Amino acid sequence: MADPIHQFNIVNLFPVTQIGGHEISFTNSAAFMVLAAGGITAFLLATTASRSLVPNRLQSVAELSYEFVADTIQSTAGKEGMKFFPFVFSLFMFVLVANLVGLIPYTFTVTSHIIITAALAITVFLIVLIYGFWKHGLHFFNLFVPKGIPIYILPLIVFIEVLSFLSRPISHSVRLFANMLAGHITLKVFASFITLLGSAGILGIAGATLPLALVVALTALELLVAFLQAYVFAILTCIYLNDAIHPGH
Repeated sequence: MADPIHQFNIVNLFPVTQIGGHEISFTNSAAFMVLAAGGITAFLLATTASRSLVPNRLQSVAELSYEFVADTIQSTAGKEGMKFFPFVFSLFMFVLVANLVGLIPYTFTVTSHIIITAALAITVFLIVLIYGFWKHGLHFFNLFVPKGIPIYILPLIVFIEVLSFLSRPISHSVRLFANMLAGHITLKVFASFITLLGSAGILGIAGATLPLALVVALTALELLVAFLQAYVFAILTCIYLNDAIHPGH
């Protein structure tokens, strides 16, 4: 059976520079991130260049993506949240495309690495923190002091709120990373069963039909998960940004 973890190995493609005696290389992970970002940019520029009143199919996809993210922001953070539209839209499209590209055989799943998802989540966390203090000053601390709480339990509630706020980057990043990692490992394991049973003769080939059917079903499920995880990452970003815009409970 093939090693299901091997697909997540980061491979150095070529050296870039050296810092403090450590070689900095361009890796397969960086290559697929560039591919995702470049593919999104090229797709959006190509499909919206004509700006037809009657859009074709590709332009409709681009417009639906725009409207989907815009509706998500307005439903969670209000109209004021639309100032963050470029950031949220970029996050959603990057995570979605990276997830989908990772389903293609012999490619690399960028979002299956915690360092990538953690970097995205920490970026969201810092934007919330910086914008919250810039917009509201010390009133941003109202986020940790719910209204109407009896004074004798207020310290406990504030502690829980602060702990919950600080743990956001962890839950935000681990949710995406764990789902993509687990899904790809499961696909690899069942795909290995097909090869293993198929090499065992007629009976093995007959027995391989079950894992083959499971791989097809899991692939369809992973397509759904790829979209859902991008959506969950984006909507959580909107919810956190709403706390920076409206810190009062």
